[in-house]
Amino acid sequence: ITGFACLLIAVKLNGFACKNPAWVQANDFSFSGLHNPGNTGNPFGSAVTPVTVAQIPGLNTLGISMVRIDYAPWGVVSPHYHPRATEILTVIEGSLEVGFITSNPDNRLISKILQKGDVYVFPIGLVHFQRNIGHMNAVAISGLSSQNPGVSTIANVVFGSKPDISTDILAKAFQVDKNIVQQIQWRF
Repeated sequence: ITGFACLLIAVKLNGFACKNPAWVQANDFSFSGLHNPGNTGNPFGSAVTPVTVAQIPGLNTLGISMVRIDYAPWGVVSPHYHPRATEILTVIEGSLEVGFITSNPDNRLISKILQKGDVYVFPIGLVHFQRNIGHMNAVAISGLSSQNPGVSTIANVVFGSKPDISTDILAKAFQVDKNIVQQIQWRF
């Protein structure tokens, strides 16, 4: 069952409810808001506005979504990955440094500076990042190959787990003193 057909039956697919046909409306297939800049007044200097199945129920089972990303000068989207999607990013305004890291054992950084109109692909499941390298705000639009791509931000996953990962494990993994690990965990 895909797309419109999903909206026509009263079941759940991919964890999202399909609607009774009598309840389907145009709003199930639309979203307003990508013209609004996101609030970049945070420690990262970036904001992501998602357009996934959570915002557009009609996306359920269609395998696509998108986001608007706003960057303050020198703002970053921290290293993260999407467990269920490849991402294709287009720079709308500004200049971005982008990159992804290949998997073990090479862990090779593949990066590039992008200008307005440039496009870059982040393969599914690989850690990637973006950074505004300009003195003005930047904007990008990304398409993702899943209606629910998920996101795992590396720092949050490693240092913000509940309960905490043992400081002994993280200290050994990062080859740092346990006090440093505890200080980082405290911030999350």
